[in-house]
Amino acid sequence: MKLGFVSAILPDLSLEEVLRFAAQTGYDCVELMCWPKGKAERRYAGVTHVDVDGFDEAAAARVSELLASTGVGISGLGYYPNPLAPDRAEGDVYARHIRKVIFAAEMLGVPVANTFIGRDWTRSVDDNWPRFREVWPPLIAFAEEHHVKVAIENCPMLFTKDEWPGGKNLAHSPAVWRRMFEEIPSASFGLNYDPSHLVWQRMDPVAPVAEFAPRIFHVHAKDARLDRGRLDQVGILAHPSEYHTPKLPGLGDVDWGAFLSLLTDSGYDGPVCVEVEDRAFEGTPERRKAALVQAERYLRQFVI
Repeated sequence: MKLGFVSAILPDLSLEEVLRFAAQTGYDCVELMCWPKGKAERRYAGVTHVDVDGFDEAAAARVSELLASTGVGISGLGYYPNPLAPDRAEGDVYARHIRKVIFAAEMLGVPVANTFIGRDWTRSVDDNWPRFREVWPPLIAFAEEHHVKVAIENCPMLFTKDEWPGGKNLAHSPAVWRRMFEEIPSASFGLNYDPSHLVWQRMDPVAPVAEFAPRIFHVHAKDARLDRGRLDQVGILAHPSEYHTPKLPGLGDVDWGAFLSLLTDSGYDGPVCVEVEDRAFEGTPERRKAALVQAERYLRQFVI
């Protein structure tokens, strides 16, 4: 396995600065964010370390030169919108940009494009399914044509009242993953597995690895601390941000030894990328960098 981090936490650094920091800190790779340039829609969105609009051979050559000079690889290209947004025109914009990310990944020789399935958060999984069938088979076919795998992060995107009650990403549970892969059995369609999202949903974050190992293309190393005292007060019908806190790996409830042990046993040898969403480390660029240093030191006991 290769240890990396998600570049969204360093929005103030250029691509070259991100890669040089990764090299200096001991990371092997970075997941590079590919949002369209413009205003961020939410925290950690809107970061553009690779601009895929009009991406061409010259742009790919510039990125490749930086990779060669720093010795750092790209674990995947990341873009996490809602292509099943209730406004179809909005969803279509996101789907078109996903295609651009896939195309850029092919040009860079990057095997994986990471994203969300999306969801109309006011409707059930079943009621979202016809739109899933409409949007996603063509996207996966496009990825197949360009020899790129699409990895769907399992974040429910259900934290605050604007995402209530269903969240903005269908791919939140093993039951839904199973249904997704039965619907689209392509070997180019898989998961960007983040164990922390199962923790706060009160599911086992380790057990699904055994079943879904062939579909795990990329891994996010983020932790979560469930505040059980608060949960006892507000219950599971409260907004999830009321009873859980994203943390650095090792500072929450994920058993990283058990998780990475089973991942290794499954034959996974892909990237494990730290995703920093720990507010205790967000105050300054120096604190965000310190978070990545700390996470690298912690995870190196498991990822050699």
